[in-house]
Amino acid sequence: MSQRLIGLLLDALWETLAMVGVSCFLAALVGIPLGVVLLVTQRGHIAESPLFNRVVGALVNATRSTPFIILMVAIIPLTRLIVGTSIGTWAAAVPLTLAAIPFVARLAEASLREVDPGLIEAAQAMGATPRQIVAKVLIPEALPGIVAGMTITVVSLIGYSAMAGAVGGGGLGDLGIRYGYQRFEGEVMAAVVVVLIVLVSLVQWAGDRLARQLNKRLTAKQAAAI
Repeated sequence: MSQRLIGLLLDALWETLAMVGVSCFLAALVGIPLGVVLLVTQRGHIAESPLFNRVVGALVNATRSTPFIILMVAIIPLTRLIVGTSIGTWAAAVPLTLAAIPFVARLAEASLREVDPGLIEAAQAMGATPRQIVAKVLIPEALPGIVAGMTITVVSLIGYSAMAGAVGGGGLGDLGIRYGYQRFEGEVMAAVVVVLIVLVSLVQWAGDRLARQLNKRLTAKQAAAI
């Protein structure tokens, strides 16, 4: 592998990691609380508000159902407003974040729904407020599932970031399109594919390992409580 190709790959890998890292952080920052809201405002839950739940759920579903490439083009004015341009690494982070937030919200909601209702009832019987139930029961109990969901999100964002490269988003996708496809440099395309496979495998391994460790700690804590 030539020095030129190694340099191109390292630059593109950094751009991809920057895009995915920022998008994942912001998606978790907004998406996890949104997932909590979607759960606790359901009918019969600790902060039920059926109308609010339906409205927020409809917005989340509408965003999730929009193909990423269409979302990326549709929010170009917003992207320019936020980062001052519609092309490049940081510009691609805007649609990546917006695409990931509802995805994270639904995955977090699903994990939170798996928490034993008996734990919630016990906390309510002891006089815990809804905020305390969320912070001390729902989130800790659902944390392994949330971590697993974030792992899926990161893997999806890596794929989306490669797609963003097709329209000037930078990163490994942009490298593969410009050099591997448009300039017919097969070794560049092959190298990009290999790097993406390795990157996804590492993320999946790390996420699975962390989720297993959290699950073991949770199980040990529950056994000690018994």
